[in-house]
Amino acid sequence: MPPIRPEAKKLMGARLARSIAQGALVVDFALYVTKLGWSATFLGVVFALAILFAVLLTATIGPASDRFGRKRFVLIFEAIAIIASLLGLLSQAPVALACAAIIGGFGRGANGAAGPFAPAEQSWLSGYIDKRDFGAVLSLNIAIGFFGMAIGAVLAGVIGARQPLFILPLAASLVAATLLIITPDRARSVEVVRNNEAAASKVENGLLWRLAGLNVLNGTGIGLSGPFMSWWFAAKFHASASSIGPALAIGFIAAGVASLTSGHLTRRLGTVRTVVLMRGIGLVSLFALPFAPSFVVATFIYAVRSAFNRGTAGARQAVALGLVRGDRRGLAASVNTISVLVPRGIAPALAGVLFETGALAAPFLLAGLFQGAYLFFYPRVFAAHDPSRS
Repeated sequence: MPPIRPEAKKLMGARLARSIAQGALVVDFALYVTKLGWSATFLGVVFALAILFAVLLTATIGPASDRFGRKRFVLIFEAIAIIASLLGLLSQAPVALACAAIIGGFGRGANGAAGPFAPAEQSWLSGYIDKRDFGAVLSLNIAIGFFGMAIGAVLAGVIGARQPLFILPLAASLVAATLLIITPDRARSVEVVRNNEAAASKVENGLLWRLAGLNVLNGTGIGLSGPFMSWWFAAKFHASASSIGPALAIGFIAAGVASLTSGHLTRRLGTVRTVVLMRGIGLVSLFALPFAPSFVVATFIYAVRSAFNRGTAGARQAVALGLVRGDRRGLAASVNTISVLVPRGIAPALAGVLFETGALAAPFLLAGLFQGAYLFFYPRVFAAHDPSRS
């Protein structure tokens, strides 16, 4: 691991605090509001509105942070998160709690990222990392989030699906805000471009369009399977929440370890090759998962799949941020996030229809086809733009 600057460590500490709270809410939020009488339909609408809210903000935050600075936007997120947590603590009214969930992202999980303000956070962090070290350091940052999510999942079992649960996101936001306040927003230098500025931007825009196209394939594959894992475990193996919770926690831990491994591999094999190798193993696991003969075997395959798919998140972030100059990384982060988020929000509708018909394997196989296409094109598009080779 290359040396990490103190400023970057503070940003990673904020991510750890957020991830613990997010891990707890992934487990307990849906259970809590169900006790309050929320229907599955109403909960689904709230999640859909939360995704819409995230997409609309993400589209503007990245480019705006390129122009006005990163720090102020991430601090705005923490202020919103504090308000959402207080709403959860002080009210059980459906409208108030739904608004809190929409703006706070309750129950969706973001691996410790700053929700729709994540593009500003990513570009802020990248300013304290040498480009050749993007893969290693961003992978460590992602791993910290996974380990925090696992801790939060365990804490959720201790606290239970009760209103005091919202103390966790409140405390996390206060800790994160404190760390952000004492972290300087690095002054953005004007990078010298030999060729015409417009020509350079045109090349970068073309790469971002290709990134978005590939991410649609990836996001569709994720949306066809990821959101239904708890449901699928229960439907296929009649597993209870007490069994499914630890299974998901194991997946988070495995992903964290894999993310650390991918950071090491990016320095030896290159960032793009690392993504292809690890996602290839994850793809094989995805095809095998629906045919697992028992819950134990399925849990093992799920952990492998989670590790090798999610473990490349930092490496893929590194490739996306490395496609553009430093003063456009907020834009790149926004494009990278939105192009995955939108299909992830749409694809579950198709998966739900398939699962409802009793086709418990079809969504996984269809997801595998989309992710296989993504894996085929990824090195062909980005091999020449590997940040670890800079």
